[in-house]
Amino acid sequence: MSISSMTGFARESGEYNFEKTAFSWFWEIKSVNNKSIDVKLKMPGWLDSQLSLFCKNEAARNFARGSFGVYLDIRASNETPEVKINDELLQKLAAKAIELYDTFDGKLQKPSTTELLGLKGVVEVEDAALDEEETAALVRKLSESFSKACLKLKSDREAEGVKIRKALLDILDNIATIVARVEDIAKAQPERLKAKLQEQIAALLEPSNQISEERLAQEVALYVARADIQEEIDRLKAHIKTARDLLSSNEAVGRRLDFLCQELNREANTTCSKSGEIELTNLGMELKTLIEQFREQVQNIE
Repeated sequence: MSISSMTGFARESGEYNFEKTAFSWFWEIKSVNNKSIDVKLKMPGWLDSQLSLFCKNEAARNFARGSFGVYLDIRASNETPEVKINDELLQKLAAKAIELYDTFDGKLQKPSTTELLGLKGVVEVEDAALDEEETAALVRKLSESFSKACLKLKSDREAEGVKIRKALLDILDNIATIVARVEDIAKAQPERLKAKLQEQIAALLEPSNQISEERLAQEVALYVARADIQEEIDRLKAHIKTARDLLSSNEAVGRRLDFLCQELNREANTTCSKSGEIELTNLGMELKTLIEQFREQVQNIE
């Protein structure tokens, strides 16, 4: 797979007609970033047991990471709804209505057919229920439709991934530029360090200062070790190369890039801590800002 964002949206519609009932539906899938696969489903209860496991497995088959909100809206429009009249109830109600009318000697309104038919339980309109075979056929169609929705979501996430990849490469270019400037300063640093060290040694060797040669050697070694950042520069350059290789990979690389951000930040922190010059400190802070921008973008990669 190419670099893919974990943010995306897809909608897929469908319909299926039976002899007495026509079904229409649409799937909606929204995805955002997450450390693993998490699928939350919202659909009619009579379909939940039939489709929930399939939807979760299908999402896991198509995606490596992300939090998915899945919604199914399905409607049935019966072409020939079945109308049933409860004749026994209707007769009882009609007899009672006539009895009351006679009892009150015409003081009540005459019972009408429309009013009697409108009473609860007299007339029932039943939707054409699906048998087991028809339900299985509908579930197959819904499953196929959901798979198409997943492919649309995958395409949407990959399109967003193209934009993120470009943004990450641009940030890496800026990081590489800063590292190159840091390296230029590091290369010119030995002469400045040498002059500064000579001044400090001369001060330490003043007749009034009591210091052993062993202590002097220790101070010199510590000073040189603290000032040398070439190792950090080499690691930063190696991490930049690794990041570019990962961004050209056909695998899901979000987690590896996230770890690489930690390593880049570690080297930037060490560079800042070893800095003895304002310019180098400023570059180190700029480097940390760029790495944080890189990390924020990486959080959206699958």
